[in-house]
Amino acid sequence: MKVTKCILVCLIALNLIGCRTVLRIDASKEGLRALSLERIVVAPEGQGFMLAKTRRRFCPWGMNYGNAGRLMEDFWDRDWDTLAGDFRELKALGANVVRVHLQFAKFMAAPDQPNTRALQQFRRLLRLAETTGLYLDVTGLASYRPADGPAWYDALDEPARWAAQASFWEAVAEAGASSPAVFCYDLINEPISPGQRREPGKWRSGSLFGGYDFLQYIALEPAGRTREQIVSQWIERMTAAIRKHDRQVLITVGLLPWSRQWKHLSGFVPEKIAPLLDFISVHIYPNKDRPDEAMESLRVCKIGKPVVIEETFPLQCDVAQLEAFLRASREIACGWIGHYDGDTPEQLDGLERLGKLSISQSIYRTWLRMFVRLKPEFAADP
Repeated sequence: MKVTKCILVCLIALNLIGCRTVLRIDASKEGLRALSLERIVVAPEGQGFMLAKTRRRFCPWGMNYGNAGRLMEDFWDRDWDTLAGDFRELKALGANVVRVHLQFAKFMAAPDQPNTRALQQFRRLLRLAETTGLYLDVTGLASYRPADGPAWYDALDEPARWAAQASFWEAVAEAGASSPAVFCYDLINEPISPGQRREPGKWRSGSLFGGYDFLQYIALEPAGRTREQIVSQWIERMTAAIRKHDRQVLITVGLLPWSRQWKHLSGFVPEKIAPLLDFISVHIYPNKDRPDEAMESLRVCKIGKPVVIEETFPLQCDVAQLEAFLRASREIACGWIGHYDGDTPEQLDGLERLGKLSISQSIYRTWLRMFVRLKPEFAADP
């Protein structure tokens, strides 16, 4: 991890109405610089975001956080300096939002017993975000590594599992209620509502990507309900848990995209769930073989509320094709979040000089350079 130029010498947090101001010494400039974070709210026209106090426009421009393929909780207890350094690097790259993924197994010791150590670390993460000047897209209920999932969690029936998930969100929302660094709570990553009965305990998709399973079912059987009814019931239950402690924070869900082949595979239909959420979050990875499908998928999300492309990357296309999509997406989207894995372009340049830069790292570097280059155009600082 490279040493950041900004040496944090003095951190003074002042709780203000809707705003926390933090002072720090910036070694690159003489004197003190004030960093202010205001709550983010939906703009009056319903098509974007703004700062709650000054009412200036805010465009989410950020990264899904990871480091060397690891989950955040894998190392944040023993190696906090790496996490803090990554946040400073993300800020230097131009990010204003970092999407973090809280693993259910790390935050819940039992169905109704939150893990106090994990919540302490979450509060510490909020302070780091505040002092770095970054907002957090806090995605919860993650169960990405199947081996980490406690047996008791998968053994729960639907009412008990929903109760445990609500307990998770109550605890997290209570911990984050006083922090303006929370941009939003994303209830769950890429959920699926069942169209037919599934076997007991089969809450995950069973499809691994890089050793992780990013999809979860929110129920195992319809029980006389439509898929859309299950979705509404679940969102309402999770939202109520958050609202016990935070009446203002924005709430969303990280959606799988509509596709020509599968349509709304997840059962989460934007126009149906829009009244239950503050904005729509969708994950779109343009495909070079179906160049128009990405915009078709995005147009399905145009339902009168802000739209954030919460995941994107040149995974199935080249960087030029991704840039073309991002430019076209401004017709609908007002926020964009890519991926970060702990390396900066400069660090990757160093690997290239040593002859150790892999093809995948080269693609990643090109993405990072584009992210930096497009920031002024897509999300100028408010």
